[in-house]
Amino acid sequence: VQLQASGGGLVERGGSLRLSCAASGFKTDYWAVGWFRQAPGKEREGVVCLSSSGASEYYSDSVKDRFVVSRDRIENTVYLQMNSIKPEDTAVYYCARRRRPIFRECSDDIDEYEYWGQGTQVTVSS
Repeated sequence: VQLQASGGGLVERGGSLRLSCAASGFKTDYWAVGWFRQAPGKEREGVVCLSSSGASEYYSDSVKDRFVVSRDRIENTVYLQMNSIKPEDTAVYYCARRRRPIFRECSDDIDEYEYWGQGTQVTVSS
């Protein structure tokens, strides 16, 4: 099982980015996959999760109206579309796969995720 996060970079306030989480060794439409972020000096926090059924579960009120999670079954990739980006979105973004036994549903508990991608840096300039 591997997850490869990509798509980060330097973006201006108000801009957009699309992060990708390419999965191998499992099907993204069978397992819940979550996006998390860690800002400098802060703990890792949940952003949003996509369940196996396609339901989105947001863990940050600040992104609820700006970020959209989706997946491509053929590419076996989960995406995080980030719109109206703010400086406070600056962080390393990670994707992760939920662990068993409740692996098809989302959770805001970081310990409920077993496999993690390497992270992709998003830096927002003000």
